[in-house]
Amino acid sequence: MSRSIPQELAQNFLNHTPTWYKLTIVGFLLLNPVLILTVGPFVTGWVLILEFIFTLAMALKSYPLQPGGLLAIEAVLLGMTTPAMVYHETVNNFQVILLLMFMVAGIYFMKDLLLFLFTKILLGVQSKHWLALLFSIMGAFLSAFLDALTVTAVIIAVATGFYSIYHRVASGKSYTASHDHTSDQEVQELNRENLENFRGFLRNLMMHGAIGTALGGVCTLVGEPQNLLIADRASWEFMEFVFRMAPITLPVFVMGLATCLLVEKMKWFDYGYELPDPVRHILVEYETEQQKRRDKDDIAKLIVQAVAGIWLIIALAFHLAEVGIIGLTVIILITAFNGIIEEHQIGEAFKEALPFTALLVVFFAIVAVIQEQNLFAGIIGYGLSLDGTHQIGMFYLANGILSAISDNVFVATVYINEVFRALQAGAITRDQFDLLAVAINTGTNIPSVATPNGQAAFLFLLTSSLAPIIRLSYGRMVWMAVPYTITMTLVGLLAAYVILEPATSFLYDLNLIQHHSLPGKEIGGAGHH
Repeated sequence: MSRSIPQELAQNFLNHTPTWYKLTIVGFLLLNPVLILTVGPFVTGWVLILEFIFTLAMALKSYPLQPGGLLAIEAVLLGMTTPAMVYHETVNNFQVILLLMFMVAGIYFMKDLLLFLFTKILLGVQSKHWLALLFSIMGAFLSAFLDALTVTAVIIAVATGFYSIYHRVASGKSYTASHDHTSDQEVQELNRENLENFRGFLRNLMMHGAIGTALGGVCTLVGEPQNLLIADRASWEFMEFVFRMAPITLPVFVMGLATCLLVEKMKWFDYGYELPDPVRHILVEYETEQQKRRDKDDIAKLIVQAVAGIWLIIALAFHLAEVGIIGLTVIILITAFNGIIEEHQIGEAFKEALPFTALLVVFFAIVAVIQEQNLFAGIIGYGLSLDGTHQIGMFYLANGILSAISDNVFVATVYINEVFRALQAGAITRDQFDLLAVAINTGTNIPSVATPNGQAAFLFLLTSSLAPIIRLSYGRMVWMAVPYTITMTLVGLLAAYVILEPATSFLYDLNLIQHHSLPGKEIGGAGHH
């Protein structure tokens, strides 16, 4: 029986989401106009924030762009902000948009090199403890200079490739035979235990690698989108950002690696799976075959990607251009010298980043509502009323808790804007602002490893095709993140209380960081003083 047009419209609304989710979003859209007429824009603004956080928390039900975007459009129509203010916020954060557009696409063209490196590590290191540690370190190092989403995409590609190779052989087929690695029906009984252990082994490495992207991502200006946003507000360049974050990020990094070794050694929280010998034998055999087939053209392409990677690190370290522009140079260099000149080939690189770029503009629309309605003035005022280190600790925890259930870019945008307004109003000194900016950045990056909602790389892993085949569910990911969440958050908080202020003074004395003018930049301004 065919459906009517109204039924088709209802079905197509947020298609493939549960009925209860659709009804909830419709309820939000109907509730907001009633609220603005009865209780006014301030209360409605807070309700809008909670509704928007709900769409972020339910990202597995629907990508937040559509439901969150509908809420943002409605907010503009209700007069809670204006299109001009949304545009103003977007232009104000154009550096972050450039980062997502060009840096993520640039790293896409380095995937072959990254796959090569991770494959060598996976098969070259026999000890699971050291392998887990190396995956975490590689994830951290690459995410400090590249993009956490792309690094995660690479380790997913490595794991999926190796899983499909063993699954094919375990099903009694050759390497080249067509095969569905998502179904276990053809897996021979003798191989099932090895397959389960292999799944656990890959699950462990994926989590260590994802945590690694968080450990490295907090350290540098390009590690996460919100880092650039915060650095732009504070007028920090690449090396100054690294030094200012170091009093918190270095102790957290050491604790993250120690936690990695501990959970592997003690086999806690679903860690400790070893790579079965029969599986290793098959994978090494396959990689040896692949190496024999690697011709001079493949090697030349790897060399070009390596040179582009070195250029990227040097250009970022010396701030030779804005981050997004450096990403564009990487795209040009690799595609020019690796024979990728067709428009559709280049277009593939932009698919990963542009949906999140669109979502980021929706974030800025919600931020525009917060600015127009002064929603966070009370919270920020309370935070700023606390004494010294308590102030820093409160901002670290407040950002961390909200980032764990929401999105760290959104949370960081809200808090850094409000603290910057306090700086402009003369409520805080420039030195206080710098310390609070460190607390906001580390707060949004470190405790947010608690759930897939807080870190885009975690959500990307959870929604990938790899997650179901290695039995990585939402609940299991949260459980496996527990030891990291506890140890890293507490060490970060302790560092914020005990180390940050004296270490910052020491860095001033060494001239590694400098005192900035007050304020660093006008809201909406395009340049540094």
